[in-house]
Amino acid sequence: MASRLGNLTYAFRRISKSPGVAIAAILSIGLGIATNATIFSIVSTFVLRPAPVGDPNTLLSLHTQPRGERCCNNFTWPLYTDVRDQAKSFSGVAAYYELLPASMTGSGQNSDPERVWGQAATSNYFDVARLHMALGRGFLRAEENQQVIVLGYNLWQRRFAADPAITGKTITLSGRPFTVVGVAPPAFRGVDLVLAPQFWVPLGNVEQLAVNIPARSSRVFHWVGVIARVKPGVTRAQVTAEMSTLSANLAKAYPATDKDNSIPFDQAGSLPQNDRSTVLMFLGALSVVVLMVLCIAGANVANLLLAQAAGRQREMAVRLALGATRAQLLRQVLTETVLLAVASGVLGVMLALWPTSALSAFRLPVPIPLDIQVSLDWRVLLYAFGLSIGAGLLFGLAPAWAAARPMIANALKGEDALARPGRRWSLRNILVVAQISLSLVLLCVTGLFLRSLERAADMDIGFRSQGILMMSVDPRVHGYTPERTVQFLDELHNRAAALRGVTSAVCTDVAQLSMGNRSDSFHATENKSSGPEPSVDLYMVTPGYFETMGIPRLSGRDIGNESASSPKVAVVNQAFVHDVFLDENPIGRRVEGGGAGYQVIGVVGNTKSRTLGEDLRPVLYRSLAQSVAFDPSFLGYSLLVRTSDEAGTASAVRNIIHSLDPSMAIFNAETMREHLRDALFLPRLAGTLFGVFGIVGLVLASVGLYGVMSYSVSRRTREIGIRIALGAQLAAVQRLVVRQGMLLTVIAFALGLPAAWMAAKFSSGFLYGIRPHDLATFTLVPVLLAFVALLACWIPARRAARVDPQTALRRE
Repeated sequence: MASRLGNLTYAFRRISKSPGVAIAAILSIGLGIATNATIFSIVSTFVLRPAPVGDPNTLLSLHTQPRGERCCNNFTWPLYTDVRDQAKSFSGVAAYYELLPASMTGSGQNSDPERVWGQAATSNYFDVARLHMALGRGFLRAEENQQVIVLGYNLWQRRFAADPAITGKTITLSGRPFTVVGVAPPAFRGVDLVLAPQFWVPLGNVEQLAVNIPARSSRVFHWVGVIARVKPGVTRAQVTAEMSTLSANLAKAYPATDKDNSIPFDQAGSLPQNDRSTVLMFLGALSVVVLMVLCIAGANVANLLLAQAAGRQREMAVRLALGATRAQLLRQVLTETVLLAVASGVLGVMLALWPTSALSAFRLPVPIPLDIQVSLDWRVLLYAFGLSIGAGLLFGLAPAWAAARPMIANALKGEDALARPGRRWSLRNILVVAQISLSLVLLCVTGLFLRSLERAADMDIGFRSQGILMMSVDPRVHGYTPERTVQFLDELHNRAAALRGVTSAVCTDVAQLSMGNRSDSFHATENKSSGPEPSVDLYMVTPGYFETMGIPRLSGRDIGNESASSPKVAVVNQAFVHDVFLDENPIGRRVEGGGAGYQVIGVVGNTKSRTLGEDLRPVLYRSLAQSVAFDPSFLGYSLLVRTSDEAGTASAVRNIIHSLDPSMAIFNAETMREHLRDALFLPRLAGTLFGVFGIVGLVLASVGLYGVMSYSVSRRTREIGIRIALGAQLAAVQRLVVRQGMLLTVIAFALGLPAAWMAAKFSSGFLYGIRPHDLATFTLVPVLLAFVALLACWIPARRAARVDPQTALRRE
């Protein structure tokens, strides 16, 4: 113990004597740790963190999967009751309706109407989840059909000012009174990974609060999520076997609907199986990139410590001569390295606070509540400090080994064992080559993602986004009938169109580029093919929609003032004509899909429908007035206003809505430009992350090359002085130094370019509008890196050319 304390004390004293080296090492490793902690915070949030429930390892999410199709689907109600009543592996099985839009009015400290999203769950939901409520309780068995509500913790704090007496009070939800019976725990936002419901009501209320809920006797419609609590002592293998047996029994009993269905499961709160491979691949790529940044930083530190080790050769030789063992010397130097690593870990965690908060500010362009916030939890802290200590040991081992094993005779004479004359390749040179190679790979990938962001921002989306204000309402959750909904929306867009500065105003069910909307399979009525029918995105629109959005009409006419009782009409895009009519003239012909038939009256240009990166999708635009009754929008309805004064118009439109109905909740109020900025979520995220990582890598690599060249000049001061004394030109001395550094750069380029080429091919699935082997990127990045390397070599070369021969010749 005394020797360890002595090592620590001496290590602190040694570090304090070289503050410049210590600060440089801590900053280098700290930057590398910060990048790794940032990415690992995403991994921790979306991959490692269990659902915020009691004993999360025994809570499963159950799904259905037809044979030959991708996982996963929800349950039908009869299938849920079959599993609940027949499965012996579970102590409890609960069902829930995943997203329930509602309006909350006249309650809490803020009485303004508010759009809220929640879930409807069976009465045993909170018991199966084993939640310890923040206030009150969950549902009782007798409350399956009662109007009671559990509030989410954030909603309780924000709207009700964390009222401790909230239980027992009545609030108004979608025009109906609900009694508060409890408040969920702070971390609980349901058992789905990203969804963030704000309240829960018993499932018996779902038919009154939601639209198009199928009959509970139907084995066709899959609409409920299911969770199950595994009994103590039951293994996953036993659950799998029982679900297989149960699926086979149900397939025999209900062959028309349950044949070839399986019941897969995973731990509640884990990544959805549909998206798991894509998310893991993206996070894996980011993890590799930040480890590259750490390697660049580590090479910097290793070079610093090697230089320091060279300066300690005489000290180590004296200590060996006085009886110290090489193991003791190695332990002493590694203790110093670990102390630097721990300090780097602290700095890295502090630096990671900013990028994690910045990541949490990103928004997806979806009209439903999502929780994508990331933070530094205990897993991230453990990972950061473990990685920092591991990096300190790894990158400090070679310098420690070199310092602890001096050639005693040479060291006592002051010779550097690490940089002997005639030795062309030192460990320091190898580390610099590795730094520059990794930086080249990192910068090429960064360039690709920045170019991708540029192309995505300039991409032709098929409509004009400038000058459009969007604002959404949902009359249905306020008790409006379909007829009243159409009347309200007509009056709303007519009044909005009359405002000063407004060119036009229309209504639709959802804005384009919202990452998903109603879709269905369609075919031409007169020649239905036997092959698979194309999936078509559906939008409800009012007259003037295409003019307001700036979507060109190619043939036929626009949606008119068709009534709900007149024959249904539709306008389709070019992709629809290509996929359904094989590029034949569609005007006047009929199509069927989604339980309805439509006569095509017009063709418009293609637009991006769901995401910027998608291939062109077929789209069918139908009359809003003809669609509200039989297919009401789950997401409400959006007013789109083309105006020259977006801010002023927004206030005026709010006043119009509240004059029509003071209790109407307004939501998703934003401009189309803001909506498009959110639609650039993935390219912005990738561009931001890789941009930061690329700059850090470039700075570290250039500093590393500068350090090596400066060290080389300092070791060759005597030689340079002799050359100058013998008549060497200053330019020749500069070329000598620059040539040495640029040789390292050329070798690094020869190694890094093939690796960058392969990394670019791997990144192709995340790029927008450019090829992975983009000529501009693979030309400009090496030129930029070569210029930075030249600058890093020229500064020491300039200093070398100014060496005073007399001073150099007197140097030991």
